[in-house]
Amino acid sequence: IRDEESGYNKNLFCIPKHYEEDLERVFIPHGLILDRTERLARDIMQDIGSHHIVALCVLKGGYKFFADLLDHIKALNQNGDKSVPITVDFVKIKSYC
Repeated sequence: IRDEESGYNKNLFCIPKHYEEDLERVFIPHGLILDRTERLARDIMQDIGSHHIVALCVLKGGYKFFADLLDHIKALNQNGDKSVPITVDFVKIKSYC
């Protein structure tokens, strides 16, 4: 996103009430994030070849993206011509002070 990007008017989206006053504009729509997540999953499956995938999620902040990415990878894994084993694990990292 360029620095001069103005984003999208928040009235084009369904914004939860508790965020309405805090949010001025939307810079990256949810659909675009989902599309890029699916593309990332395709790139991973193409680059990984037939190697085992070890997926590691940093808990709290990354769980939703991680789950979406894994859903796309699993769909590609099930519907593709090859099946790659996937191991999933989670870590919790202490915040820096």
